[in-house]
Amino acid sequence: MLKHFGIAAVSMGGLLSGAVYAGDQVLTGKAAFGDWQADAPGVTRHITAADLEAPFVTPSASNAPGGAPMPPGALPKLPAGFTAELVATDIPNPRVIRFAPNGDLFVADSGSNLVRVYRIVPGRARPTSVSIFAKGLDQPYGIAFYPPGPNPQWVYVGNASTIVRFPYKAGDLQATGKPELIADNIPSGHHWTRDLTFSPDGKILYLAVGSDSNVAEGMTKLPEGGLDAWIAGHVLGATWGDEDRRADVLAFDPDGKNERIMATGIRNCAGLTVQPETSDLWCVVNERDELGDNVPFDYATHVAQDAYYGWPWYYIGNHEDPRLPGARPDLAGKATVPDVLFQTHSAPLNIAFYEGGQFPAEYKGDAFVTMHGSWNRDTRTGYKVVRLKFDHGKPTGEYQDFMTGFVVDKSNVWGRPVGVAVASDGSLFIGEDNSGTIWRVSYQK
Repeated sequence: MLKHFGIAAVSMGGLLSGAVYAGDQVLTGKAAFGDWQADAPGVTRHITAADLEAPFVTPSASNAPGGAPMPPGALPKLPAGFTAELVATDIPNPRVIRFAPNGDLFVADSGSNLVRVYRIVPGRARPTSVSIFAKGLDQPYGIAFYPPGPNPQWVYVGNASTIVRFPYKAGDLQATGKPELIADNIPSGHHWTRDLTFSPDGKILYLAVGSDSNVAEGMTKLPEGGLDAWIAGHVLGATWGDEDRRADVLAFDPDGKNERIMATGIRNCAGLTVQPETSDLWCVVNERDELGDNVPFDYATHVAQDAYYGWPWYYIGNHEDPRLPGARPDLAGKATVPDVLFQTHSAPLNIAFYEGGQFPAEYKGDAFVTMHGSWNRDTRTGYKVVRLKFDHGKPTGEYQDFMTGFVVDKSNVWGRPVGVAVASDGSLFIGEDNSGTIWRVSYQK
């Protein structure tokens, strides 16, 4: 049974254990290679490409956490002045969360093949109603409202192998019509998360499609034609097999026509959004596995038109994957270095820029990223929400722990953050898919 709450992380005695105080330290180099034991709100890391270790310095670990129930009274840890309130729990598989312009919270319940709607009054955590907007979907993930602006007419949903849309008017708690197929034959399987978003002018629909493998193990023949042919359309036919039209950000017209590749070599872009200040498209990326505890870094980056980000032959710039030696010398030096590098195997899943007015002024223009947490690292990392710092619209490369405390011990976690969205009142909503909870984070001076 789904439950929704308005339980706040504040008592008569003030802030509970949800608040942690940390200094203004910035960890760099190998000191920035953190883990769950070193995480705390306020700890800031700055990782660069120069910090990469060689592959296989450490063995490849298989170290997935046990999923523990949320301990009674558990609260995420936040910087001083911030409060977490529990909005909902026992959602089977909450993934992407997005606010409609009217303030309703849409939740992709991927494992249940549903999209849920929570009606939430600004300034409150407790929903006044919970509804199923649409069901019978196929691992729904991305949600977007079209056209952009205060009065959308459609809700778009990214299924594992299709894009569909539902007619919509402000306040609809249930779809009033059947899904309209916008795009089909989207490659599915393995990395199945299909996030989507629109350009600010509403003319372009972007879709993230992750790879079908770790590092193109199933490729039967190395493609030819150089970078221009690769970007122009993969021109690979059957030789590329299951990786055709994958590890890409695809672009469509809003009606699903005119499919093209915007950028490629992005192993698994699990979260897409547009930066309000610059109109740049951004994604957060899970990089490849099985090269060791600290190779390569996951990342967040703005996505440039026709850019190539390395997968499968290179990573984090001109670092060749040792499992494909000498395979594509023509691509050496061609891979774009991402903007913000994260601790390896953090598994970033979603990103939202903060343009609200409730948090302290220095947060405005920054971004929040959810980290689902590692399985391929000897000492676990991730399982938190971090803040990406920006200066006049440009990323500094630094990221700061914001919301932690989801790890029970060295073997178990109770929370794995996935969804993130900013409400109209400036509060931040976070969803996690281990305990199936959604949280509202607010600030009070």
